[in-house]
Amino acid sequence: MSCIFIKRGLRATIGAMTQHRVLAPTLPASGKFTGPASYFPSIEKTYDRPIQEWLDLVADRLDSHRHMDVVAWLKSDHGMGHGHANAIVAYVKAKLAG
Repeated sequence: MSCIFIKRGLRATIGAMTQHRVLAPTLPASGKFTGPASYFPSIEKTYDRPIQEWLDLVADRLDSHRHMDVVAWLKSDHGMGHGHANAIVAYVKAKLAG
């Protein structure tokens, strides 16, 4: 049985997320993220939500949607800018690919 949680207006199915959860990165010794993760501090500040919430939503959504469809969904339903949306989707896809 899946459990639904609602936090700050975001909904996700916990049962589905735990199967392929992508964890937020930890800050490297250099003090700066690289690649798509370099957007994460700005995303958290701009949208006032932890990056882990976005990663969970995107990992779940990528099960049945293509990259650009998920980007478009983040933009239209959550008001996210294209660069931020694309960074989250690219990061999740790379981690899921191994």
